[in-house]
Amino acid sequence: MSIEIGLIGVVCLFAAILAGVNVMVALGLVGAAGLAAIVGFHAATSILGTVFFDTTHSFHFSVIPLFLLMGFFAMRAGLGEDMFEATTRWLGNMRGGLAISTTLGAAAFGAASGSSVGTATVFTKLALPEMLNRGYDKRLASASIAIAGTLAVMIPPSSLVVVYGILTDSSIGGLLIAGFIPGIIFAIVLCIAIWLTVARNPALAPREEQKFTLREKLASLRLAGPLVLVILLIVLGLYLGIFTPTEAGAMGALFTFVLAIIRHRGLKGVKLRETLMETIHTSAMIFAILICALVFSKFLALSGLANAMGGFLTGLQVNRWVIVALVSLIYLALGMMMDAPALLAITLPITHPVMMSLGFDPIWFGIFVVLLVEIGAVTPPVGINCFVVQASSGGRVKLEDVFRGLVPFVLAGFFMLILLCIFPELALYLPSRMGN
Repeated sequence: MSIEIGLIGVVCLFAAILAGVNVMVALGLVGAAGLAAIVGFHAATSILGTVFFDTTHSFHFSVIPLFLLMGFFAMRAGLGEDMFEATTRWLGNMRGGLAISTTLGAAAFGAASGSSVGTATVFTKLALPEMLNRGYDKRLASASIAIAGTLAVMIPPSSLVVVYGILTDSSIGGLLIAGFIPGIIFAIVLCIAIWLTVARNPALAPREEQKFTLREKLASLRLAGPLVLVILLIVLGLYLGIFTPTEAGAMGALFTFVLAIIRHRGLKGVKLRETLMETIHTSAMIFAILICALVFSKFLALSGLANAMGGFLTGLQVNRWVIVALVSLIYLALGMMMDAPALLAITLPITHPVMMSLGFDPIWFGIFVVLLVEIGAVTPPVGINCFVVQASSGGRVKLEDVFRGLVPFVLAGFFMLILLCIFPELALYLPSRMGN
């Protein structure tokens, strides 16, 4: 009977989401009602209280607001603008160079901000006008920014990776470090996709006439220096075991805060109150999704549905990579309908145990599934990054322009997924050599 209740709960959850109910509310209500139906009202309230307390008082969870705070300070410090200027001086005169510069600049800025949406917003305002004014095709320009924003959740720090670690009880430090090499390689793959697209149709991106001297290029490295230092501070601190993830977030937030003060010559330009409030609002949203997701996860576990579905999938007499392909299709389909934290919250209670029973490494699966989710973040009908680019463009591009331009970049994302499957050490090499 409990499994039937679990099935009813899953159906109710997706019905509520399709009806437009907030995912967080749907997760919480279905999870709480399901717990009450299985273990009784009083036991369910006890479980709810435990989940709320364990989530909000845990020291490890503080890494989320600290990474978010670091990202907002990085925006205030203008690190995105500096990195875009530096990459443009080095690569801007190539055919498609501005789009490639945007991709690399977004990868570096995303490493400091950890926000896919924030990176897409910043680089839409920075790079899109430049590309359109210089004759770039609207579809190429807008789509290259939308996909570049996804790099923010691959290269550490990443709030989405932390969410995965919390939901699966995996090593957050290992997960953060694991995304570094795949994130860099994905950025290179995207640059190659831009180059091939432009080589096939040169009219999409006229060659830039302005050229910079070697002296001007070398001078631009000073602009990129602070952002590179932030990235090295976090990555090396985690890799060498100097910092815990929470301490890395605190150091990153402090460093970017100091940079923002230096940039604006005081606190006034930093807009400290506004920055802190943005961090609080975003953190509260993520924590609310996490709490409701954990409630729903306990409901699935107690109903036996998660184990039953896991047993069904692992019991199929097929190669384990067929299961990986099936799980990938599920994530891509659901990723078109909901945002990343909610998608992880709904699916991981089922998919994570299945993948572990098949012998996959939890850190590898974390990077794999985060990339899957981010590909979903640029595909219609939701495609949150595409909406962000369109909304931040000031009406210069339409939503369909962004979606149409994404085809080569989504194919590049699939190619990166295949690379991760063929060479799992891309994600596992650094974590295996980390300091304690």
